[in-house]
Amino acid sequence: MATTTTDSTTTDQSARERAVIDAVPKQLYVAGEWRDPSGGGTLAVEDPSTGETLCEIADAQVQDAQAALASAAERQQEWSRHPPRERGEILRRAFELIMERRDDLALLMTLEMGKPVAESAAEIAYAADFLRWFSEEAVRIDGRYSVATTGQGRVLVMKQPVGPCVSITPWNFPMAMGTRKIGPAIAAGCTIVMKPAQQTPLSMLALAQILEQAGLPGGVLNVITASSSGSVMEPLIRDPRTRKLSFTGSTEVGRKLMEQAAEQVLRVSMELGGNAPFLIFDDADLDEAVEGAMIAKMRNIGEACTAANRFHVAESVAEPFARRLAERMGQLKVGRGTEEGVQVGPLIDDNQRGKVQELVTDAVDRGAKVLVGAEPIDGRGYFYLPTVLGDVPPDARLLREEIFGPVAPVASFSSEEDALRAANATEFGLVAYVYTSDVRRAFRVIEGLETGMVGLNQGMVSNASAPFGGVKQSGVGREGGKEGIQEYLETKYVAMNL
Repeated sequence: MATTTTDSTTTDQSARERAVIDAVPKQLYVAGEWRDPSGGGTLAVEDPSTGETLCEIADAQVQDAQAALASAAERQQEWSRHPPRERGEILRRAFELIMERRDDLALLMTLEMGKPVAESAAEIAYAADFLRWFSEEAVRIDGRYSVATTGQGRVLVMKQPVGPCVSITPWNFPMAMGTRKIGPAIAAGCTIVMKPAQQTPLSMLALAQILEQAGLPGGVLNVITASSSGSVMEPLIRDPRTRKLSFTGSTEVGRKLMEQAAEQVLRVSMELGGNAPFLIFDDADLDEAVEGAMIAKMRNIGEACTAANRFHVAESVAEPFARRLAERMGQLKVGRGTEEGVQVGPLIDDNQRGKVQELVTDAVDRGAKVLVGAEPIDGRGYFYLPTVLGDVPPDARLLREEIFGPVAPVASFSSEEDALRAANATEFGLVAYVYTSDVRRAFRVIEGLETGMVGLNQGMVSNASAPFGGVKQSGVGREGGKEGIQEYLETKYVAMNL
């Protein structure tokens, strides 16, 4: 009887998975139409928990991308004059539709990206919140009017949409990285050509479908899926009709895109790589620090630019912290994200898993101690055991390079100055985490950290109402908050002679 029930449950689950996948358009979305690519080609979307193909979707060519940009450019002037209230109401309706379909969208995300369904559901809510936030910001775009300092004239400052935007999103947060760009662009009155990552395009296609149903006019948002991002998108970046480039991804790719954007002197927003330090001082509440570490490290399987990449812990508490963290990490259930109770899904592909193993091997070879994990899981899919390494030496690569996996390296420090020096010893500067009960120390450390964001006694900083972004080689610009919409607005000054 138990076997029959299990088989029936499995069949029902498979049927639901297929229904969720089938409900998503597989074509390009250009000028308000779902259309096949000019070359008729397709690319496979893979389930990282099995390595099997979920479906085939359109593989765009350069001419498809150019058609998308032409649509965005043609629609730009009309859309910029669209009433701000109506732009906001479209975003609000899209927010409501996303929340109504949260369960199906979460399952879809899990199937293409791998994270547990509960985490996917949390991302769906997070993604939707950007649409809600910017629906409210659409009617708050303002300028100023003042008397000139000479008293002889007036100064008028107005804000206008920057124009057609090209946006490129990564695979690790398939929907939230899209709404962080689409939300402010629509609110500001900009049109968009969106290129999602080839590993996780289904969530973005589902989002385009929802925005269409919410009443977004055709041509305002265009979605291009392609196996070759560089060759398809570079002509758009160099096209004079494009006025802004927004990219989330690696610093290496970001540099290349900024070089391409320089030709047209585009406005750019770059949310790039991270190497987040997690500082724990000897006066910190160790239980709270472990809880925060689990969130900062294991959110999204560690595949996040905000993930705690290295733990710098005061010498007196380094050993007990590492031990407690290893106990917690060792208890996590690893498996396919659709299975009940699973807390850790697969990495996105075999290349990413290989990189994680390479960094772990390097650290162990240099003297780091394996406290738990430190090996891939054999079988189908791209699974890697949650890992904690203790006594990590300063020359280990994983203290300098972004891990993007479920690995927590722990190193110790002897003073506040040493902690800050270690935290800032990187070209990256996205986010840092600090645990201390001394408020004076907290402010000294926060001011001394070379990062765009800080989590003080908490392991998560992401918030639609707050400005997300980094300094140094972690990027340019901010997404979210009041600052987010400014990235899509130009400032025009008018000198008035009365």
